[in-house]
Amino acid sequence: AICLTKMQLLETDSKSLRSMNGSRRNSGSSLVSSSSASSNLSHLEEDSWILWGRIVNEWEEVRKKKEKQLKDLVRKGIPHHFRAIVWQLLCSAQNMPIKDQYSELLKMTSPCEKLIRRDIARTYPEHEFFKEKDSLGQEVLFNVMKAYSLVDREVGYCQGSAFIVGLLLMQMPEEEAFCVFVKLMQDYRLRELFKPSMAELGLCMYQFECMIQEQLPELHMHFQAQSFHTSMYASSWFLTIFLTSFPLPVATRIFDIFMCEGLEIVFRVGLAILQMNQTELIQLDMEGMLQHFQKIIPHQLDSGPDKVIQTAYQVKYNAKKMKKLEKEYTTIKTKEMEEQVEIKRLRTENRLLKQRIDTLEKVSVTGGQVTRAQEAEENYLVKRELATVKQQSEEASAQLEQAKSTIRQLQQQQQQPQAVRRESVLQLERELVQARLKEAESQCALKEMQDKILDMEKRNTSLPDDTNVARLQEELIGVKLREAEALTGLKELRQQVRDLEEHWQRHLARTAGRWKDSPKKNTLSELQDELMSVRLREAEAQAELRETRQRMLEMDTQNQIQSNQLRRAEQESRCLQDRVQTLTTQNKDLNVQLQEIKRRQAEIECKSKEEVMAVRLREADNIAAMAELQQQISELEIQKEEGKVQGQLNHTDSSQYIRDLKDQIAELKHEIRCLKGQRGLASQPTFDGIHIVNHYVGDNESYQSSDEDGVKDSTLQNPQQRSGGRIRLRPNLVDTDSDEEEEEEDGEALRLSVPQSSSHKSTTV
Repeated sequence: AICLTKMQLLETDSKSLRSMNGSRRNSGSSLVSSSSASSNLSHLEEDSWILWGRIVNEWEEVRKKKEKQLKDLVRKGIPHHFRAIVWQLLCSAQNMPIKDQYSELLKMTSPCEKLIRRDIARTYPEHEFFKEKDSLGQEVLFNVMKAYSLVDREVGYCQGSAFIVGLLLMQMPEEEAFCVFVKLMQDYRLRELFKPSMAELGLCMYQFECMIQEQLPELHMHFQAQSFHTSMYASSWFLTIFLTSFPLPVATRIFDIFMCEGLEIVFRVGLAILQMNQTELIQLDMEGMLQHFQKIIPHQLDSGPDKVIQTAYQVKYNAKKMKKLEKEYTTIKTKEMEEQVEIKRLRTENRLLKQRIDTLEKVSVTGGQVTRAQEAEENYLVKRELATVKQQSEEASAQLEQAKSTIRQLQQQQQQPQAVRRESVLQLERELVQARLKEAESQCALKEMQDKILDMEKRNTSLPDDTNVARLQEELIGVKLREAEALTGLKELRQQVRDLEEHWQRHLARTAGRWKDSPKKNTLSELQDELMSVRLREAEAQAELRETRQRMLEMDTQNQIQSNQLRRAEQESRCLQDRVQTLTTQNKDLNVQLQEIKRRQAEIECKSKEEVMAVRLREADNIAAMAELQQQISELEIQKEEGKVQGQLNHTDSSQYIRDLKDQIAELKHEIRCLKGQRGLASQPTFDGIHIVNHYVGDNESYQSSDEDGVKDSTLQNPQQRSGGRIRLRPNLVDTDSDEEEEEEDGEALRLSVPQSSSHKSTTV
């Protein structure tokens, strides 16, 4: 509302000023002003207010058609009361949708709140708005920083950004300051500067150092000799836009230009500071240079920013060279990243190898518990089989002892016939042979088990990999299945042994009394012997059958293990194929992005070429204007000579006329020098219905800030001396073609009035 009221007042003042100027033209009064110095200053201030009011009201048209003139005005300084609205217009921060979310963001909790609270007291500690703890300034500063940390969680909060937000809060409310800060982070490269990696800051340091090396080689060599890196003094310049390095009025003027032109002003001002202090810096060491940057340079700017800004725009700044440096820096960083990736990969491999070694060491000591448990289980099974074999051997030995005792008993029976004794001996010998065969088999099995135990102990030294755990588990399951089947077969064999023992006992009982029995009974006994022999052969055949089944089970287990390994290999192959497809897709996407980047680069190069052509056209216009002014000077000199020769004026009027002509010629020469000094800059902005009075005060003229309203120019103290140099421009805030038509209708673009003896003589240039 305050801004709208000011705009209405400015429009009213503009209309009244136009009516007053119209009446002056209608009355035919002279353009030479005879007012006092104070009236000239007030008129200049009034023109500045009206000018900026028109700019704000017609912003879109001014931004499109008079961009260069707008930049010139911003370089001279934005009036304090217009900064809030002009900053928002420069960065296009008005009517942002995120402004409606500000109140909701304040209700949320940010992970950066503690860091923000800690740094708030360090932000502008001597400024009245932020000096007191828990004051309104500190509270709104906390709100804006917290809201942005929630909007951009990648950046969050970074030290240095609070100074920029604090400067915005000095000019506008917190919602508008929040919107402007979001725009600055997004469109002015500040977000890249404040990212955790700070890659953009490294690029700025590289570009700035290359500019120093090119334009100030002696100072660069001194910095290199003292190991005085650019980041030691220039990083805060880019992160805070000189807000922590220069006095606040100076930094504010620089921030005006930053809002209009971006980071280019930081490079220019930084190089201008080094250029102004080159002689002193070369004579200092590292500590002395740090002290000079922290204490001496800020006090050099207490008088105002005009000198440093004027020096900054004399610094050579080539946008193409900066783009080339950016590509070089990107290439260097890419190589460094590749080297870091390779180093990281080697470190990862080294770490994995160390972990593998540690794992193997642990397994050799304590990590082989799984393998040892499996071996212990296998040893237990082997011991059980060995115990079974020993029991069978003991049983066979007992049977052998029993057979021997039976033989002794039979030998004692001398009454038995020789034939019966022979058969019994043969039978007993066969049984003895069978018992010895079983004992030999038991010993072979015992030896095999011992060999297996030794093999297991040897395998204990080589641990299995992680990929073999599944195979070991499957083998363990197969071993348990074979154990169960073996136990079942053992039970059946034991039952058969018991049956054979019963039949043997019966057979012994029968053979003991066979010689007493009848022939029929002897025949029956023989049949029973044959049956016993058949049963023995049947038991042997069943044992062989069970061995065959055991081998079949082993073969099935091995087949299952091989199938599992084949399945795992197929799964790994499918995973590798999927990964190859994913990498192919990513490669295609990267190629598309590369083509898009190349296209954008070509567009940017075309735009830069167009800008170079526009600059050259403006330089040609300035040269033409200089030629016209020189022609005007020659015409004035001719008129001076004509006035002397013809003797149209008396002695007093002729001398006064000559003095006026000399003053006009001197001021026109001064204007030529100004155009030569500002050949790269465009002419003064023109606006419809606004009359701007430019005062040329000599060679020491500098840009004067609108904030320093109390500073007076000493050259304005003599109105008589200034009256002859007053130039009145009548431009319009329209296109160039319409300006030329109006100038043709009005008749004169520049009118110089000089007195005569009888009347006023008008000289048209």
